[in-house]
Amino acid sequence: MRKSRTLTGIGIAAVALLALTACQSGSPADSGDSTDSGSSDSGSSSSANPWTVATDVTLEGSPTFDKMMADGKVVIGVKEDQPGLGYFDATTNERSGFDVDIARWIAASLGFDEADIEFKAIPSANREQEIVNGNIDYYVGTYSINDKRKEQIDFAGPYFITGQGLLVAADSDIKSEKDLNADTIVCSATGSTPIQNIKANFPEVETKEYDLYSLCVQDLIDGKVQAVTTDQAILIGYAAKDPDLIKVVGEPFSVEKYGIGLAKGDDALREHINTLLTDGGDTWQAIFDKNLGESGITVEQPEVDNY
Repeated sequence: MRKSRTLTGIGIAAVALLALTACQSGSPADSGDSTDSGSSDSGSSSSANPWTVATDVTLEGSPTFDKMMADGKVVIGVKEDQPGLGYFDATTNERSGFDVDIARWIAASLGFDEADIEFKAIPSANREQEIVNGNIDYYVGTYSINDKRKEQIDFAGPYFITGQGLLVAADSDIKSEKDLNADTIVCSATGSTPIQNIKANFPEVETKEYDLYSLCVQDLIDGKVQAVTTDQAILIGYAAKDPDLIKVVGEPFSVEKYGIGLAKGDDALREHINTLLTDGGDTWQAIFDKNLGESGITVEQPEVDNY
């Protein structure tokens, strides 16, 4: 049974202290969990991870799974500059975060352990093309589900809900999106939903785009832009790293549903992941608690959309 939690507002203002988990170990997952009818729950387990690697997995009708099996590995697109969600520590060569562990859990449910995973950091603007080209098998990294993207790819999930927010300098007079005007420059990731929302709803505001949110944050600290916008869950992580320099303001002004991006038409894989999420509420909660539990927030695992 799925454990119910409450998300305040859209719950995002509560995702404080995400960065407290940024330094958590992203140690390899030696195991995974599966709800696929062609797999079992047997396999190794890890005290650090709440899943086991499935064995004897079959997934009829999934060209993506067939490719994984032929390659002997799963290639997963991720982010690596988002504390608490998708983060890569260059010093330890470890990956950590809620999204990264969701990706590992899915891989494990398909029979792949950490040694069989190849992570690839993909800029926001390139995600659909990388999936279409078959360069990655699926993508897990603050990937908002929307109709335009669904023209090119499919989504499993959602597995998390957040909303668009603003990050500003600690001494900024900007208190919410209502204070954005022609004198402000707002930065976000190229091709991201948040930057498109700014362009559509605040046409007088100048925008700046980078492949990485971290570059936007550095510009904000350097005074080159007046605000950074993306999902508030991400922004709070950055603010917690430099609280004397930057802060999150206002309330979320959109609803963003994070999904797992995969090849269009691969219904078998999408249904497998959706079943995993639906039946694996305890595992989902354990992954959340492991990565974001210290924030003290409460959330609700969203229902999947079996479109």
